[in-house]
Order: sequence, then C-alpha cells, then structure tokens
Amino acid sequence: MNILVTGANGQLGNEMRIVACGSNDRYIFTDINQVEGVETTFLDITDMEAVRSIVAEERVDAVVNCAAYTNVDAAETNVTLAEKLNADAPENLAKAMKEVGGLLVQISTDYVFGAEPYNTPCREDQKGTPTGVYGLTKLHGEERIIATGCKYVIIRTAWLYSEFGKNFCKTMLNLTATKPQLKVVFDQVGTPTYALDLARAIEVILADYGRQMQNGEGQRGAYSKTGVYHYSNEGVCSWYDFTKMIAEYSGQSGCDIQPCHSHEFPSPVKRPAYSVLDKTKIKEVFGVEVPYWTDSLRKCIANLKNV
Repeated sequence: MNILVTGANGQLGNEMRIVACGSNDRYIFTDINQVEGVETTFLDITDMEAVRSIVAEERVDAVVNCAAYTNVDAAETNVTLAEKLNADAPENLAKAMKEVGGLLVQISTDYVFGAEPYNTPCREDQKGTPTGVYGLTKLHGEERIIATGCKYVIIRTAWLYSEFGKNFCKTMLNLTATKPQLKVVFDQVGTPTYALDLARAIEVILADYGRQMQNGEGQRGAYSKTGVYHYSNEGVCSWYDFTKMIAEYSGQSGCDIQPCHSHEFPSPVKRPAYSVLDKTKIKEVFGVEVPYWTDSLRKCIANLKNV
C-alpha cells in the first residue's frame, strides 16, 4: 500500500517513521514544518486541492493524520485556527479518501470528554462533552469525517509522550533534574500513552486494511472495521504519579515532588478530571496488544538516555 502520513515531524509522526522502517508498505511523510536532514514532503492539509493532488500523484491508499492544533490553552484564543486544523483539515483528508476509496486513520483525543462527571473508563459510544476549544474542535473533526461517508478509523488517545518534540515526560525529566521541589496535580487522572505503542497499533490496523484490499474487499465499499476506537497504555495514574515514575526511572532523587490541586495552576481550560479510556474494542476488533504504562515509560526514558 501507499500510505500518506501527515504531521510527520511531530511526536507520533516520528514514531510512524520508525514503524515504517520495518514495513513492506510505501510511506510518504508530509508536514508543513521542514526539518533539516529529515525527508519530508511539504503538504498543507488545509488546502483541499493540494491534498487531492498528492493523493493522486502518490496513488495513496491510506492516510494517517498525525497533524493537529494541540496547544490546549492557546486554542481558547485561536479558535479559528484550531477549527481549521482540527476539523476542516481532517474533512479534506476524508473527502480525498472518499474519492479514491481509501482509508483515513484520524488521531483524536480524550479531551472530547470532560464536562460530565464520571469515574469509569470512557467508551467509544459515550457522548462527547468537551470543556474547551481544543476538545470541541477535535470532536468537530470526528463528526466531519464520519459525515463524508469515507472509510475511517478514528483513534482517541491521551497523554501522549515520546522521545520527540515537547511533551510532559521530557519536561518533567528536565524539571526533576534541575528543581529542588516540584508541585504536580493529583486530581486529574488518566493514562499516559507512549507514541511508539500507538504507532504500532496503527500499523496493525493498516495491515488489517491492507489484507482486506488484497482480498478485493477494500475497493468495493465500506471497510468492515470502520469506526471510533480508544487507545492509550493500560493502567491508571495522576499527573503526580506519572511524574514520580519519570523521576524514579531516570534516577532523579534530588527533587521533592509534591501533589497539589488543579486550582493551584490556573488555566483557561478546565481539563478532564477523569479521562481513562476503555480499550476493549480495539483489542477485540484488531487484536492489538496494549502495554502497561510503566513498562512503556521505562523504554522511552531508556531511549532518551541513549540519545
């Protein structure tokens, strides 16, 4: 298959590059941001004609959309841009895939939930109740994709981290190494997601779709596994617990890490207090194996130490 990856120079996009190294499929990595020494095709996914053009030129069978506006706080004052990147652009990709009978794999977020109080893992059919612009625009993106009638797999994930770019894990590695004391919120609970694990789950989905195409089913209409899925690592923790493990696994014992309440760090957005995702569906439908969060965190920190 010919697989187009957008946002290829971000966290998940870079992990998709690693996954692609062991694949027999042909990957086309695109981004609006160019990185010296990294092969990347420029693509503005907000430009419908540009999307159509590259899909035709590269004979694209599937798109993995790793691009998004992800600055949760800044989205509150950049509503138009967030909507453009998180809703309009995915709709463009969905329309392009609909036109050629291809598959769109869209990455969404736990932030589509949060306004309603709950304390059980969120299922895919749970109503979206976002508390801010970021979550709302990502929910709009899901709705726009579904409305096109294309073949799609929407994957909601949470607390993404990796060796690449800016993320909570790398920030806390730095802070716990340089600060004598640190306060971290304990009243927001979820599950960290190692981006490489998510990339491997996407690889499983693409392989499944590829098999269906080879059997002559992929071009004949609907993909039998089209739908919304959840993926994060297994387990549950707070941001405080996450930070404690980051410090422990990196060997940082000099920082006094203390739990605190969310209100001690005022934010323009009320973040979900409980955003644990139920992964039952993706495991049953695709046979995806989901690692426990601390096991994956150890691997990521080990990789960072070797950089």
